[in-house]
Amino acid sequence: MSALQNSVSPLSTREIRHRTARLANGLEIQAEVDAGAHTAAIGFFVRTGARDEPTELMGVSHFLEHMMFKGSERRRAEDVNREFDELGAAHNAFTTNELTAYYAHVLPERTHGALEILADILRPALRQEDFDEEKQVILEEIAMYADQPFWVGYEAMMERLYAGHPLEHRVLGTTQSVGALGRDQMADYFDRRYSADNTVLVAAGRVDFDALVREAERLCGHWNTARPTREHPRWAPQPATVRLQLPNTARAYVILSMPAPAIQDDMRYASGILMHVLGGGDGSRLHWALVETGLAEEASASYDGHDGTGDNTLFAVCDPAKADEIEGVLRAELAALLPSITDDDLLRARSRIATGAAVGSERPNGRMFRLGTLWGYGAEYCTLEDEVERISRVTLADLRACCERFPLDPKVSVHVLPSPDSPAAK
Repeated sequence: MSALQNSVSPLSTREIRHRTARLANGLEIQAEVDAGAHTAAIGFFVRTGARDEPTELMGVSHFLEHMMFKGSERRRAEDVNREFDELGAAHNAFTTNELTAYYAHVLPERTHGALEILADILRPALRQEDFDEEKQVILEEIAMYADQPFWVGYEAMMERLYAGHPLEHRVLGTTQSVGALGRDQMADYFDRRYSADNTVLVAAGRVDFDALVREAERLCGHWNTARPTREHPRWAPQPATVRLQLPNTARAYVILSMPAPAIQDDMRYASGILMHVLGGGDGSRLHWALVETGLAEEASASYDGHDGTGDNTLFAVCDPAKADEIEGVLRAELAALLPSITDDDLLRARSRIATGAAVGSERPNGRMFRLGTLWGYGAEYCTLEDEVERISRVTLADLRACCERFPLDPKVSVHVLPSPDSPAAK
């Protein structure tokens, strides 16, 4: 085990101490220790997701997330649920294109109980009968999301914007890829990606860090080391226009997207501010141009950073007959954004983003997620105060530099519309 490292970051009247350690097998451990907190949050983040899957195994990371809760050699699914309930834990998991996480939020004295359960289920039994049963659940989930117009449009956008890049993979997979997936293929993927050196144990709140490290050594010190890698292929997005028709929607969903800074790039702060001014709530440009005028029911813009790349996305929901008009307004507002931004716009956006970051991190759960996400993307740790300070230093010149490097020019346009035989079209 390496030497422990410390850095201190005061938050108002409390002291938040960031601590790190690493086990001999490569498992990293990080915590933001807050002696004044009333709860503790703990979780394992694994640097694997849809982008790390072979195309023929698309969806295996999300499928594995389900299989963890089916139990280990020591626990069955009912044991996992009962023991979490006995701890009073708020527990869950999620899978994205790039991360898979398993976590629990508990009273401080129950932290080690939660850690024991999490560490155990992260070495799942992968029983054939559980695999067969859960495959049907996943296929039903895919079918359910196929009925959600926004999700259909979002997947189409990612597939076109990131065509030829692993980020084009669907997190849920497809009916074909999940249907053909075998239990042994999943086990092989698990062995290659769920290694100690591809995982971090993160905690926040009232945590005894030294005891946490000792417990992690006992529970996880035998985990394998696999030295997994991640592909970062060269990627040049090509223009694409997609028109999809669904029988179960009465509204049109319009999505425009374009490249943006990677999550490791300091320009992400400028990109986030640009999208906030454009479509970050009631005072945004899109709100006044589309929602207040009655042209659209919803309108927003967002920045999404990824490992090595990122995207800016505009979204609106409207009457199908107005879809083309709405896209025209979205493009016009986007084109007018940079020339029209003022110092007052910048001040308001910086203030709201900083407030949102602070509010989201007031609870140990929020801080735990932040730690795991920073690690998962290979981003350097910085205190919440440092991040808020970086946001506050963004200038109009920074916004211009960001737009020069990442032009506000949509590469992909997606419309999800009612099909001719849907009730809305009759």
